[in-house]
Amino acid sequence: MAHEENIESENMENKENSEERDYSEQARVRREKLFSLQKEGKDPFNHRTFQQTHHSIEIKERFEKLEGTTVSIAGRLMSFRSMGKSSFADIQDRDGRIQAYISVNDIGEEAYGAVKAYDIGDFVGVEGAVFKTKRGEISVHAASIALLAKGLEPLPEKYHGLQDTEVRYRRRYLDLIMNRRSFETFQKRAKIISTIRGFLDAKRFLEVETPVLSTIASGAAARPFVTKSNALNLQLHLRIATELYLKRCIVGGMERVYELGKDFRNEGVDTRHSPEFTMLELYQAYTDYHGMMELCENLVAETVRAVCGSTKVVYQGTELEFAAPWRRIAMLDAIAENGGPDFSRIHSDEDAREAARDRHLVDALKKNLPDCTRGDVMNAAFERFAEEKLIQPTFIIDYPTDISPLTKQKPGNPDMTERFEAFVYGRELANAYSELNDPIVQLDRFRQQARERELGDDEAYQLDEDFIASLEIGMPPTGGMGVGIDRLVMFLTDSASIRDVILFPALKPAS
Repeated sequence: MAHEENIESENMENKENSEERDYSEQARVRREKLFSLQKEGKDPFNHRTFQQTHHSIEIKERFEKLEGTTVSIAGRLMSFRSMGKSSFADIQDRDGRIQAYISVNDIGEEAYGAVKAYDIGDFVGVEGAVFKTKRGEISVHAASIALLAKGLEPLPEKYHGLQDTEVRYRRRYLDLIMNRRSFETFQKRAKIISTIRGFLDAKRFLEVETPVLSTIASGAAARPFVTKSNALNLQLHLRIATELYLKRCIVGGMERVYELGKDFRNEGVDTRHSPEFTMLELYQAYTDYHGMMELCENLVAETVRAVCGSTKVVYQGTELEFAAPWRRIAMLDAIAENGGPDFSRIHSDEDAREAARDRHLVDALKKNLPDCTRGDVMNAAFERFAEEKLIQPTFIIDYPTDISPLTKQKPGNPDMTERFEAFVYGRELANAYSELNDPIVQLDRFRQQARERELGDDEAYQLDEDFIASLEIGMPPTGGMGVGIDRLVMFLTDSASIRDVILFPALKPAS
């Protein structure tokens, strides 16, 4: 049996080596073709422009009007089928593929001979009349064809190599060429972002840009990336959130602002987390977290409808309905509803720690048990008992004060704040507050966070004295919200991993 396994292993190794040799041989032949063309003064890389009048989808959708008219198409040669004195080729542009019919009788023997020497992956330009073949395929009858750029390395086989996710992520350009679904994912991503911008612009939100580098990493509970400015001789952080700068804009009188951009967190990497990710953060004066809930569900629903044609989406086999209104439920009620501790009966930190022992939550806590507050335990209980069960879009509202340092307290209940998180398919999609605008209370909260850092919590918020100074100038009552764009794209493209929706995700160097 072991002998058979060794033979099979050797055969696989020989097959892989043979494929590598074939691959190298193809690359060598392609280079020889290039050198020959250059020697003849026909260097394909000397092309500067090509007048591309139409794309594939436009020709197909407008065939009745375009039939018989001359068009110019351009794209990558993806297949070539020679039948002696005529050939068919598939040309792939940004919208898809269209067939070209090429005949020696139309372009001449010399040009036809040159075309037959083209390789799959080359870029070509074709001019000719639109027609339909006997089999009913809309095509372009070539009157001329030009080699616009040479592919010096062969493309992978359609179903060989690109099933490997590492190859797809590391060589995304190949993934985009070979996998139409991947290409369409990033088209949808662009439409999602443009729809969000249009929605907010129509409501008179002002798009702004805030620093990516800062001396203080604050606005979220996260571990930052640290770097240094040689010119300023300063330690700097890549931002973990845009919140505190955007609130300064509210202080300055902008009233409604948003930013769509990158945040960076030096934390774990998995199918839902990336060290570099895209966030929408927005702030609106004279509203609170109720206003943010309404804005959130309407923004997401309109985006889903614009991109998918309906507010219903099937994600990983489950139908999700994004139409407003979404369910609203308090955090403590969600915990009790799903079999967790009843925090309406747990009022002190010690009682909460006892509940953590009794309900086997100690391993879910992010701090040592003696350092945990009621809010820490409640959050751990929510993540353990309730979070994964929130499949349809749901607002979890009213979070503990001690885990929400930038949020207003609920009137009459100092232990809880006016905060919500939106969950879909067991995953957080958005986080929002009635923003704390009392500078005295905010300073006390920052000082408490400083004590947490002294106890070893390196994700605790850092004190931003300039932000406190801005609050002392005065900030109106404000609602604020952050939405994870990558996760929204995942839902609307049925993508299982966040790496599927980031064009060039962060990866370890290839071994």
